[in-house]
Amino acid sequence: MTQVAVAVENVSKRFRIYHERNQTLKSAIMRRRRSLHEDFWALDDVTFDIPEGRTFALVGDNGSGKSTLLKCMAQILYPTSGTIRTRGRVAALLEVGSGFHPELSGRDNVYLNGSILGMTKPEIDSKFDDIVGFSGVEQFIDQPVKNYSSGMYVRLGFSVAIHVDPEILLVDEVLAVGDAAFQEKCAEKFAEFRRDGRTVVVVSHSAPQLRQMADTAAWLVQGKLNRVGDAKEVLEEYMDASHAGEVRIDAEGRVHHGSGEMSVDHVEVFGPGGPGTDVRNGEDLTVRVAYTAHEPVTDPVIGCAIESVDGTYLWASNTFDHGPRLGQVTGSGVLECRAPATALAPGMYTVITSLTDSTTQHLYDQVRDSARFGVQSGAEKFWGGYVQTPSRWQVP
Repeated sequence: MTQVAVAVENVSKRFRIYHERNQTLKSAIMRRRRSLHEDFWALDDVTFDIPEGRTFALVGDNGSGKSTLLKCMAQILYPTSGTIRTRGRVAALLEVGSGFHPELSGRDNVYLNGSILGMTKPEIDSKFDDIVGFSGVEQFIDQPVKNYSSGMYVRLGFSVAIHVDPEILLVDEVLAVGDAAFQEKCAEKFAEFRRDGRTVVVVSHSAPQLRQMADTAAWLVQGKLNRVGDAKEVLEEYMDASHAGEVRIDAEGRVHHGSGEMSVDHVEVFGPGGPGTDVRNGEDLTVRVAYTAHEPVTDPVIGCAIESVDGTYLWASNTFDHGPRLGQVTGSGVLECRAPATALAPGMYTVITSLTDSTTQHLYDQVRDSARFGVQSGAEKFWGGYVQTPSRWQVP
């Protein structure tokens, strides 16, 4: 039976917001009244369990209480009422590098920050080379961190925290620190955590990132727990609610988000034989998008992405990067995206289709489950994972 890694029981957290505050005894006597304040409940009677070995997402709008709850789990804040019980060693990646002293060297700060995070000196000694190597600041490790760039500072702080070797890792919006190479190392580290059966609790505003990482999620609304369950389902409901006022349901029951100047009419996926033919591993794949511009639109961008049925984000393409530029569009039209020699392994997949303006910032329409399709076995008979690429075995 799966053990509970984190148990959140009837947790509420109150903050006082002061409108007028007596800073000194003199001001209190002269004004003859107490400070004026009101109570703000950042969390209101939140209860749920996080099983061991899960990657658990906290989602919600700004001010919903996600970060407050994560800080309560890390014991940086304490609930006004209720309890949080954790099973195992906890490490928090909340404010990376916050335990650094600017006058000390990087080397000294590794030991200082590591001890703050609960590591002993022998532990830090044994992991020191790995910490510094992961951060990429080897040349500057004996320089005061006040001379570090912001990227170096963050990378070293992140590296210390992630080498604490916790059973439970708490992560708040720090998944995109550093450059692309460092982000890739971070992603590999999180994947290693999941493979080792560690529990990860993550807050992020990146829905694709959370769909890829999390298997369970809790949705907070103004400090209250709105829903907890399968990550893909919770994220879909949250995204639907986030587009309130711009949501419509079409005749096929599909949910559309966007301002509506253009709309997705129909999406079809087929193999090299044309519409209605099977998609096979190793053969060409085509996504056909039929759309309507309900008013003149200049240079819209059409994009599609493919997910596995469990919500793993696998592939994407759009006309901004891969052309063509469409110019002014009015009325109905059809565009095809052709992917040669598809590397998707046999299985079921879903298509997300989006129509945006030329900046890709304004959404005309998006349908997350715009089409479903299966990939059949091609020449390869034995496979695993999501993708297959050509390979060959030989004696060296």
